[in-house]
Parts: sequence; C-alpha cells; structure tokens
Amino acid sequence: MRGHLRRLVTAFVRQANIGAGLRWKLSAAIALVGALVAVALSLVVHNAARVSMLDNARDLADERIMIAQRNYELSGRLNFPNTKIDDPQLPAELRAKVEEGRRATYVADRGGAPDIWAAVPLKNGHVMSLHSGFTDRSSDILKDLDQALWIGSVATVIGGCALGVLIGGHLSRRLRKAATAANRVAGGETGVRVRDAIGGVVRDETDDLASAVDAMADALRQRLEAERRVTADIAHELRTPVTGLLTAAELLPPGRPTELVQDRARAMRTLVEDVLEVARLDSASERAELQDILLGEFVARRVAAKDPDAVVRVIHESEVTTDPRRLERVLFNLLANAARHGAPPIEVTVEGRVVRVRDHGPGFPEELLAEGPSRFRTGSADRAGRGHGLGLTIAAGQARVLGARLTFRNVRPPGAPPDTPPEGAAAVLWLPEHAPTNTGSYPVLGQ
Repeated sequence: MRGHLRRLVTAFVRQANIGAGLRWKLSAAIALVGALVAVALSLVVHNAARVSMLDNARDLADERIMIAQRNYELSGRLNFPNTKIDDPQLPAELRAKVEEGRRATYVADRGGAPDIWAAVPLKNGHVMSLHSGFTDRSSDILKDLDQALWIGSVATVIGGCALGVLIGGHLSRRLRKAATAANRVAGGETGVRVRDAIGGVVRDETDDLASAVDAMADALRQRLEAERRVTADIAHELRTPVTGLLTAAELLPPGRPTELVQDRARAMRTLVEDVLEVARLDSASERAELQDILLGEFVARRVAAKDPDAVVRVIHESEVTTDPRRLERVLFNLLANAARHGAPPIEVTVEGRVVRVRDHGPGFPEELLAEGPSRFRTGSADRAGRGHGLGLTIAAGQARVLGARLTFRNVRPPGAPPDTPPEGAAAVLWLPEHAPTNTGSYPVLGQ
C-alpha cells in the first residue's frame, strides 16, 4: 500500500515543487502585465494631452489671425505681433490651402517644440500669416504630465511585484502544506487529510487539488485493503489443503516422482505462509517482541547456520534492542535473495547498528532501486522462474516493524559512470538507535 501511495505522493509533490519559484513567477507576470498596461496608458494619455494642447494652440492662432486681418484691413498696416505679409518661410502645405481662398492653420514639427502657423488670404491677393511656437506653459504641463505618468508606471510595476509575491507566497505555502501532509499519508499516517492540513477559509483550486488527492488516497487505500483481505483469506483457506497435500505426499512410496511431489508441496506451503505474512505486515498490526542482543555475534551465528559459505565480518560490535526472530527473518531473506539472484562470494558486514549483505552478481533491477521491493517481482532481471518475489517484500515489512530502514543499491567501482555494469548488489539494514515502542514504528523506506 505504501508503494502505491508513494507513487501518488511523488506525482503530487512534483507539482507542489513549483512553489519554490511560484511567487517570483507570479510577481514577474503581474509586473510585466502592469508595465505593459502602464506604458500603453502613458502613451495614450501623453498623445491625447499633446493633441489637445496643439488643438488649443491652433484655435488660438486662428483667432489671432482673424483679429490681425481685421486690423490690417481697417488700418492698412500690420499692428499684431508675429504677423507677416507673404512670409517666405510659410509652409508649402499651408500656402496651398490659402491659395484656395481658405483660412487655415498648420503645425510644423521640427524635432523640438512644434511651430504653430495660421494664414489667411487678403483682398489684395497677398497672404497674411502668423507664426508662433508651443508656449512654455504648455511644454511645462506636458513635462509634468510625463513625469507623473512615469512615476505612476514605476509604482504600478512595484505594486504588481509586491502583489505577485504576496499571492504566490500564499499559494506556495498552501502547496507545501499539502505536499507535507501527502508525505505523511505515504508514511502510514492514514488519519491525515490533505484538505484539512492546508486550512484556509477561501476555497480555491488548491483545495480542489487537495480534495482530489484525499479522494484518490482513500480509494487506493480501500482497494489495497480489499486486495489484502482477499489475499489473506485465499492463503488462509489454502493452508489446510496444502498441509494435507504435504502429509499425503510423505506417505507415498520412495522414489524420484515422490521427491518431486514433496518438493512442490513444500514450495506451495512456503508460498502460502509468505503470502499470509505479507498480508499481516500490510495490515500494520504486527509488533516487535524486544530483546537485548549483541548484533555482531547474533549475525555471525545465524549466517553460519543459514549459509556456511558466506563471509561474515564484524567491524564494530554493538548491543541493540530488537526482535531477534524478525531480525533473523530479514537476514535470512537477504541471504536467500543474494544466493538466488546474485553470485558468490556473499559478504555480510556488521558495523555498529548497520548490517550489510553484498553479493557479486549482476545487481538489483532498476525498477527495484527506483520503487523498492514489490511482491511477485523477483530480484532477477530475467525472472528465470526462481522464487516468487516475496522475500525482499517480507524483509522490508519486517524492517518496518523493527523501526529499521532497509536500503538497496548496486555496487560500482569508485568514480565509475552510472552506466557502468554493477559489480554486485548490496542490501543495507539500518537498525534504529532507539527500539520501537509497543505501538509500533513504521518509517518510510529509503531507496
């Protein structure tokens, strides 16, 4: 069950890991949008203000040229500032309009302040024109407006960054809380709910994600529990007929066929017992019966009884409080796996609270290293029909009952690249410094 939940949580945590840069991504996105909006609005306001000021200046020049025309026609002389008759600098576009008999205005932009022109045809065939520049007051107003728009744009960008950090930080914290709660669920704390762990009053997409994870975990837990019960029931029901079959086989007359039948009957009984043990371990109801033992001496005696050819080295003796029966079960299963799927010599090393079982075979499959041991998947890459894949699963389950940690790795020469063929496989059992309590201890297996 923990293997399935671990894969579910791994996918969830992979999504939650975006929280590390989420606030900065949101901040950058909001700041960028704010900057684009601020620049667009600034350009629109600046151009609208400039056009409005130019229109006012042209209207004022038009009024002045009308006054200057009336004065000239009454007095016969120019008495209005900046007016001329047939000014050679009069823009060609404006002159063309005036020659059509119309009064007109014109704005000439020469890269600096714009020039305002107004012209009107006279009765005597000449052209009166008035030339004035953009007023200093208008230029100052436009500069002040540009400065205000620039300050507003900067304030908008800074405010967008702050808002993005605030929103992203809040979302990041909720995602991290959800990932932490999901990891606790994968670790065996079935009472933890991801939705309750993230808290909060306002519902958002994070709540929907947490609720979906809770629903998936509940459904997976119920399905695995149902499978465990079915497996345990089937194994329990098979126990009696298999025992009867083994007893009947022992009554057969001596001979090679009888030996084959007895061998298969014993293998079937072992399989049934292993399946029942896995079901009990999955139920998380097993408890360790603790004793104080000398680890090195215990391992040396058990290994000598199980596999006399294995090499045992006690580097550092240590007294531990553990369950000898379960520790023996773990040790025997690791030795059996090394003998079945590895190659001699098999080396067992005890150093303090750490027991290391190493063979010199082809190594563990990558699937086992990535996901941990799985039932009915053997440690042999070719699955050559040897074993039923429950040995390492039982070893890992018993290690959890002991509060220990069981890790698996392939041995390669120091400094060798990852694609170098392994020189063997090593299973390492890390016994805890403190013995498990009577309520049990089930740490997450390291890979």
